Amino acid sequence: MNAPRSLDARLTEQRNPRTARIDQLATLEIVDLINAEDRMVAAAVGEERQQIARAIDIVVECLRAGGRLFYVGAGTSGRLGVLDASEMPPTYRTDPALVQGIIAGGLDALVRAQEGAEDHAGDGAAAMDEKNVDARDFVLGIAASGTTPYVHGALQRARERGARTGFLLCSWPSEALMKTHDVVIAPLVGPEVITGSTRMKAGTATKIVLNTISTAAMVKLGKVYGNLMVDLQVTCQKLQDRGERILMATVGVSREEAQRLLDESGGHVKTAIVMASRSLDAQEARQRLDAAGGSVTELVGTLPVA
Repeated sequence: MNAPRSLDARLTEQRNPRTARIDQLATLEIVDLINAEDRMVAAAVGEERQQIARAIDIVVECLRAGGRLFYVGAGTSGRLGVLDASEMPPTYRTDPALVQGIIAGGLDALVRAQEGAEDHAGDGAAAMDEKNVDARDFVLGIAASGTTPYVHGALQRARERGARTGFLLCSWPSEALMKTHDVVIAPLVGPEVITGSTRMKAGTATKIVLNTISTAAMVKLGKVYGNLMVDLQVTCQKLQDRGERILMATVGVSREEAQRLLDESGGHVKTAIVMASRSLDAQEARQRLDAAGGSVTELVGTLPVA
């Protein structure tokens, strides 16, 4: 008997012929099948490398101009946007307002699904008004299917307010979508293991793309030295230890000296590196960093490869 065809043209709603008998498999076979499907995700993201790079350049341009990055989505897409945004302050010492995630249904939707919230385009538009989005900002809509009304409503209003916009989806982008936005990223991961369950391959692809955009943007904004997280702010024991080890590795000081430098720098690793490398006090080090656009490399040179 032939499997029935999907009545929906969206790639995310197609049935996957490779998993059509998953309900008849042994546990280890299910694990292997899901793993085989997941291996396709990185390759699909790689096919969108040029568009991802374009999105990064737009983000950097907007942030340098005093703008903000907004992720807008519903369900899994919205949660992933909020997750990526929430990890920027502890990792890169950014102002929480710099990168923001907006999810249909509000913060309650992070822990309890509110599927109906995605159907209201007007709510997406209202969110852009509430955030006072303007021409300095970049708004990236995230919708695996590419059709979520809340996301389209938000992007339309963002463009009306002068913002630059992008769209991240895991289905075939329409010509209209391509013409409307500054960048469209469409990793085609194929039909899901469980039909329509876009928290799986589409969700993984979305996480990879967002990781790449935000990480690369922070690198280009001078928040990384070599491959070290030097713009972190020491706020807990784990970060204190990491900060001390970074100083020990970059400027060759003892653990005790690293602790002293962190104390004098106010817990800011980047400032402490410049203090030690240029024999400066914290105030002068911060001023030098500001003048260099936050680049440690410009002030102390390239970090040697370990």
